[in-house]
Amino acid sequence: MKNTAQYQQEFISFQDELKSFVYRLVTHRQETEDIVQETYIKAFKSIKSFKGNSSFKTWTFAIATNLAKDSLRARQRWGEDWMELVKDAHVQNKQLLQKKFEVSKTSEHGKYVIREHISYCLSCVSKTLLLTHQICLLLKEVYNFKISEIMLITGLSEGKIKHAIADSRKDMNRIFEKRCALINKEGICHQCTGLNNRFNPEQDTQIEINKIKMIKEARNKNYDELLSLRLQLSKSIDPLQAEGADLHNYLLENSPDWAREQQEKIKVTT
Repeated sequence: MKNTAQYQQEFISFQDELKSFVYRLVTHRQETEDIVQETYIKAFKSIKSFKGNSSFKTWTFAIATNLAKDSLRARQRWGEDWMELVKDAHVQNKQLLQKKFEVSKTSEHGKYVIREHISYCLSCVSKTLLLTHQICLLLKEVYNFKISEIMLITGLSEGKIKHAIADSRKDMNRIFEKRCALINKEGICHQCTGLNNRFNPEQDTQIEINKIKMIKEARNKNYDELLSLRLQLSKSIDPLQAEGADLHNYLLENSPDWAREQQEKIKVTT
């Protein structure tokens, strides 16, 4: 049986991974820090109850997942049109656009990088899923947990987890096929190229896009295979420590308010 000091060292070894998982669920930096801190406290207060029926990492992720679910319980699910609403809000309000430029230019990690924006986009789209579906998808496809481990983390049956992952992939494929102009020329979303031209014009858009495997293989892959490549790309990016982390965090934290405000404006004018 390991002693507490050994478990503390083990916690440190996967702490960054745990933080990025929680962040992708709550999309708020301070809230992520609070949940991970609370996870640490809960884990070591109840360490004697850990029987070793799973890895310590799996047991800890279960604690963090429950805390994140509690935090998100009363919140509205993201709408599939929210990113378009956010874009419209910035087109109509020059102060919002200027603030985005300020974050990009003055923050330590505000650089615009196309491959990071693709990962950010996956975070936004995954927020439109049912929370349990999002959790199962991220645990399996981004954090490499086995189905048996996800069962312990979520308390769901094997069948429900597999069903959740399949439904999540189906929904995300549908959204990306319709919206993402990087994999579908008729897609309505050109954010990656448009924002690159605004926020990092010295970065050659086509050169950067052509470095990304998902883009290079878009003509020869079906949308499910392209989603797998998108998920694979996200595995390699820590959303809290990437070059564009501050800019993306600003967008993720504020997008729900911007989208709802834009919805209210539309109601008033119709």
